Amino acid sequence: MNSRPQTPLLDKVKVPADLRLLPESDLPQLAEELRAELIDAVSVTGGHLGAGLGVVELTVALHHVFDTPDDRLIWDVGHQAYPHKILTGRRERIRTLRAEGGLSGFTKRTESEYDPFGAAHSSTSISAGLGMAVARDLKGGKNNVIAVIGDGSMSAGMAYEAMNNAGALDARLIVILNDNDMSIAPPAGAMSAYLARLVSGRAYRSLRDTAKQLAKKLPKFLAEKARRSEEYARGFWTGGTLFEELGLYYVGPIDGHNLEHMLPVLKNVRDSIDGPVLIHVVTQKGKGYAPAEAASDKYHGVNRFDVVTGAQAKPPANAPAYTRVFADSLIDEAARDERIVAVTAAMPSGTGLDLFGELFPARTFDVGIAEQHAVTFAAGLATEGFKPFAAIYSTFLQRGYDQIVHDVAIQGLPVRFPIDRAGFVGADGPTHCGAFDTTFLASLPGMVVMAAGDEAELRHMVRTAVEYEEGPIAFRYPRGNGVGVDLPERGSVLEIGKGRVLREGTKVALLSFGTRLADCLLAAEELSAAGLSTTVADARFAKPLDEDLVGRLARDHEVLVTVEEGAIGGFASQVLHFLAHKGLLESGLKVRPLVLPDAFTDHAKPEKMYADAGLDSAGIVKTVFAALGGRASQAARA
Repeated sequence: MNSRPQTPLLDKVKVPADLRLLPESDLPQLAEELRAELIDAVSVTGGHLGAGLGVVELTVALHHVFDTPDDRLIWDVGHQAYPHKILTGRRERIRTLRAEGGLSGFTKRTESEYDPFGAAHSSTSISAGLGMAVARDLKGGKNNVIAVIGDGSMSAGMAYEAMNNAGALDARLIVILNDNDMSIAPPAGAMSAYLARLVSGRAYRSLRDTAKQLAKKLPKFLAEKARRSEEYARGFWTGGTLFEELGLYYVGPIDGHNLEHMLPVLKNVRDSIDGPVLIHVVTQKGKGYAPAEAASDKYHGVNRFDVVTGAQAKPPANAPAYTRVFADSLIDEAARDERIVAVTAAMPSGTGLDLFGELFPARTFDVGIAEQHAVTFAAGLATEGFKPFAAIYSTFLQRGYDQIVHDVAIQGLPVRFPIDRAGFVGADGPTHCGAFDTTFLASLPGMVVMAAGDEAELRHMVRTAVEYEEGPIAFRYPRGNGVGVDLPERGSVLEIGKGRVLREGTKVALLSFGTRLADCLLAAEELSAAGLSTTVADARFAKPLDEDLVGRLARDHEVLVTVEEGAIGGFASQVLHFLAHKGLLESGLKVRPLVLPDAFTDHAKPEKMYADAGLDSAGIVKTVFAALGGRASQAARA
């Protein structure tokens, strides 16, 4: 059993104001204690470890130099915010991280005044920070705004849009680029630190401003040459030309684990720079914990683990994960069809496309955190006769919706969208919940929208998507393991717009769209035991809808319950629209749509979330009884 680390300095820090009372000479020890506390806490809870370990010293430095929460500190994505949470009054709750009723795995405005902006999707921090900086100026405030963004998030166009706007507005905004992977430019020891301190200092800035004033007296073409010469000379030694062109004053690179290097630079920037500035900090993901340093990808997000050995706890699976079934199915099809290509937006392992890429590296494309580009890139591939599979989590697909509409759907291009993490996602909470894809995709003309009822159905849907070339097609599946059904050697091609009936009955019809199918079958057993003969059908398609199946269920049953892992406006809306236009709601049919709650649901175990939402077998049975007025026995005798 792991023993809790000794943290005498950290014990004194309840909030950042306490940290600011410590002498700078104590900060390295505080950072080591903070790192030990982080490792111990995440070993208990699981979560995002590597990114947080990489910013321990940076977090200490920022809270020491800046007057948070009056100074706004914004963490992009939030994966690296665990040390920040420990230092901002949440240490006592850090071992509730990502558990029901506990701390969020991301920054959250309602959780703490030290979280000025909620995060989870990447590349938003600079935009939000710029908005706060402009609001401060409009109000006549003097506080600082600091946005910390990781290098991975810099692959998204939104970050550059924000920097371009910040440069144009000349707003006083501090951007910290946490470079832990791309290694844009490694810090060159003492010389790099000296140059960063020099160019961020008041003396250099004053000299530079004086030179600017003198340059204004020169003819325009000479003044411009003087400006570019200064930027080139500084860029030659420090880098950062791209950021300078966008209008941000560049400082760096500096060692993000050396507090002696960081503290004077942060103070200089705080005290002497008026416009937008970018500080380039180089860190190591997983810093200070050997297993995470050796395998940063495996320790980005972790299960509970043993601190000494680094071994992660993984419950034995009795069925393959849906993501693995998708990956294996796509690999099988790609071996038969060289036109199949795979596209991911910085989530190769999360979507299973890392496995695809090992076998077909020339046909695998990781475009970075750029879902908009991923969708239109796939559309371009489709125009040339390839069969692109753009595998994107449901929550991230939202970021590429305009491109789905204009670049794919309007043009009728056969882009395939495997949608992972459909429905509740447990510990990742509302920001990662896959609630809306059925709603926003099924509203598009010509879009085929499927949902797998189990892992065998997912295999069929991969094959169906491969063969379908009339237009765009999407299929959704959840996080986690399947239900243990036998898998076919190869998927079959499904008839577009046709569902299936798994169980015939006469009184109640349960129409499932997605993996609530297993709960529908359990509910049918209970309902039948109560004397209510129950049909269970798997819709397979939200669009085009199997109108023959839905019509038969409506005409032949007293109660029709639709069940889906999506928000209101999705599959059930398609069903109700059809029933209304066919006059099938006027015959006494009792229709009850079961959907995800019309709320952003906080993190918990997925099974608990579905139970609370009434989407487990017990909730389905309760809905049927309520539709019948709670008179199961009378209904059975009727």
